[in-house]
Amino acid sequence: MKKEYRPAEIEARHYERWEQAGWFAPSGRGEPYCIVIPPPNVTGTLHMGHALQDTIMDALTRYHRMRGRNTLWQPGTDHAGIATQMVVERLLEREGTSRKELGRERFLERVWQWKERSGNTIVRQMRRLGASVDWSRERFTMDAELSRAVGEVFVRLYEEGLIYRGKRLVNWDPVLRTAVSDLEVLSTEEKGKLWHLRYPIEGASGAHLVVATTRPETMLGDTAVAVHPEDERYQRWVGKHVRLPLADRLIPVIADEYVDREFGTGVVKITPAHDFNDYEVGQRHNLPLIGVLDDTARLNDAAPARYRGLDRFVARERVLEDLTAAGLLEKVEDHVSKIPRGDRSGVVVEPLLTDQWYVKTKPLAEPAIAAVEDGRVRFVPDNWKNTYFEWMRNIQDWCISRQLWWGHRIPAWYDDQGNVYVARDEAEARAKHGLGAAVKLRQDDDVLDTWFSSALWPFSTLGWPDKTPALATFYPTNVLVTSFDIIFFWVARMIMLGMKFAGDVPFREVYIHALVRDHEGQKMSKSKGNILDPLDLIDGVDLETLLKKRTEGLMQTHLQAGIERVTRKEFPSGIEGVGTDALRLTFASLATTGRDARFDLARAEGFHRFCNKLWNASSYVLSQLGGTSPGAAELGVADRWILSRLHVVIREVHANYATYRLDLVAQVLYDFTWHELCDWYLELTKAVLGDPNADDARKRGTQQTLVTALGALLKMLHPLIPFVTEELWLELCKHTGRDSATVMLEPFPVESDAAHDAEAESEIDWLKSFVIGIRQIRGDSNLPRSTALNVQLADATATDRERVERHRAQLERLAGIARIEILAPGTVVKGAATALLGGMRILVPLAGLIDVASERDRLGKQLARTRDDLAKSRRKLDNQSFVANAPADVVEKENARVADFEQRAAQLEQQLARLADLQ
Repeated sequence: MKKEYRPAEIEARHYERWEQAGWFAPSGRGEPYCIVIPPPNVTGTLHMGHALQDTIMDALTRYHRMRGRNTLWQPGTDHAGIATQMVVERLLEREGTSRKELGRERFLERVWQWKERSGNTIVRQMRRLGASVDWSRERFTMDAELSRAVGEVFVRLYEEGLIYRGKRLVNWDPVLRTAVSDLEVLSTEEKGKLWHLRYPIEGASGAHLVVATTRPETMLGDTAVAVHPEDERYQRWVGKHVRLPLADRLIPVIADEYVDREFGTGVVKITPAHDFNDYEVGQRHNLPLIGVLDDTARLNDAAPARYRGLDRFVARERVLEDLTAAGLLEKVEDHVSKIPRGDRSGVVVEPLLTDQWYVKTKPLAEPAIAAVEDGRVRFVPDNWKNTYFEWMRNIQDWCISRQLWWGHRIPAWYDDQGNVYVARDEAEARAKHGLGAAVKLRQDDDVLDTWFSSALWPFSTLGWPDKTPALATFYPTNVLVTSFDIIFFWVARMIMLGMKFAGDVPFREVYIHALVRDHEGQKMSKSKGNILDPLDLIDGVDLETLLKKRTEGLMQTHLQAGIERVTRKEFPSGIEGVGTDALRLTFASLATTGRDARFDLARAEGFHRFCNKLWNASSYVLSQLGGTSPGAAELGVADRWILSRLHVVIREVHANYATYRLDLVAQVLYDFTWHELCDWYLELTKAVLGDPNADDARKRGTQQTLVTALGALLKMLHPLIPFVTEELWLELCKHTGRDSATVMLEPFPVESDAAHDAEAESEIDWLKSFVIGIRQIRGDSNLPRSTALNVQLADATATDRERVERHRAQLERLAGIARIEILAPGTVVKGAATALLGGMRILVPLAGLIDVASERDRLGKQLARTRDDLAKSRRKLDNQSFVANAPADVVEKENARVADFEQRAAQLEQQLARLADLQ
């Protein structure tokens, strides 16, 4: 095998081979196991959240495939209505044309052309990450089969009275001119004003009710003012009327518990057509709805003539001017409030009263709630079910229509009289309702919310509404891997519609993974300049390219200098690629049960070193497999020990997969590889395999154990780091004559593959403690590794004596020992460094090994520095201001520093005392 580990040389080669061989497809044998991928947007590119999620799903898929299950990881992409339409519209703008100029049909042709040429970038990037999805079954939410499923669900829901058309408030983007979901609205705190406006009380000369508002332009649509029913300041006015300034309308004073008595003046303007909370108040009090904004957020004909046609913010200024002139603006205060902006357009989103299509969700929610209550669907971690219940038990009807051209067009047709006919296609609409060819029909212009088609994903991708073999085999799927922010928008809706149409829950478990943050715990975002591209981490990127990526297209250009400064400090030479496997292992280690996962490049670099360590360890194993004649094999205690440790590791790996603790899987395998296999077992084998006088049976036993341990380790690591394990597995097979095309189809190790051996574990633990004790003495006494030590053993038991004789060669080699002497009982030794192993004392006489004066000077300086550091940390903790105001983790770190300094000082004091014996 090649001497150096170079991930770029093996990754593409192996993935292409896997895919061409068809090894990602279900085997058709064993118990079914299925995961459907949360379909990424066709416009998307791989980001850190995708990389974490895909690593988890691929590890689970590969693990269960190796366990012999009939495994399907179902891939596909979402058509991403708004995002895709915006991408193509920007392209048309650069060409000097527009969607409207092309018309609907030609525009949709251009979108499909873009999708075929430039879409699906993320699909190609998933291959780079090693995703073992069955690409032969790749689906797109606008595929003909999936579109048929969407139409079928819409029609059936409509026929049952669960879909209706109505006029209600929606989030409205005035630039895109469409309703948008809550997920597409970003609310952030922004500085603004709070205007206090006087509303004259009708019949009470000179009296006013003063309302405080952040949106004076919408007052033109007010239909009431409200006070809290228990607010004594205003009880006498309830039932009276005020005259709405500028609009010259009388509106009632109402009492409603929605009002916060502590906010502003305790009097609230109620504008049911322009505020979601006001809408609910209006429904309770039967208030009229007066919408004064059109779909471009300009004042419409319902507003007084003076304001019609004005942009909402221009109208705000004119309203304030007119209120000031009329003496009705009492005061203005600075105020911070949450402003909702469209995530695509960046403009302030308006609550707007429009005609839309809705799904009645309560009848669908009830069985979906019960499915989680009775355990048919289980959340991991369990606490996320509370988030699910909170939303489902307070669910509102779902607005499913969007004013776009790209998407699933609403399957509804209208005649000239406005009658609506819902059907799977126009021919069915005519046939069902007896409409002849003379009756002109036009299809609804709107398309469906992309979450509607995504809600069908677990069963539409498997062939529903047809009763396909795939649907019968893989539905319900086993687990959904997703993030917590779409529990409402996607998870809940899949459960509702899966139970309704596919007859069962869509998945048995929902694994909610953490949100990837940067190394300081900050959310990764373009504006913060802390985003990382997973492919840059895999391949590497120079500093200038990284700077360009982080600042390109940045809307807040004033942030650019700060982002450049932070980037240059964090990555002065850019990023050196770590390879796919190291990045995947990093993400696996972040797959905890917490809400947040901090990504640190240093950890990824550490896992690259781990892959290199595995490479070198494999190289050693393969180099040791010849040189013996055929015959029986005898296992030494070290061989029995590593097989016993392997038994424990296999058990722990299976247990952690069962609870979705990939972080613990990664930790267990890392520790076994580095700290047991490499640090100890491989070193212990050198005393046997490097001894020309060693018995051939013992050598064969060690060689067989090396192959067994390495083979099992490669199999267990494969779901996490598929590329390097594949390369090493094929090398192992080549050297051992094993017939195997790929590790991914090998059986995953089980506990019975290796036997637990308590006796061997006890003996090797003794050996390790002996060596570690000597190494500790070397470190404490500043003795170089090259100095061979004379070791004396006091109070040794019969077992200690037997073990010393059995492992003398290993002890001398691993600890750098020249001679081991077992002292007679009662022997007094002065000037020796000591380590304890059970009741036995391990002594290293220091006389002649060290310069006492210089060693005393060295230790004295270290002790002085340690005491100085200890005093500084104690002063910091004695400062009550620091303890009270510093973050809890900072205070905790300082306490830990104090404990470390105290322990270090005590050790140095002991070492100085020991030198006195050498005088």
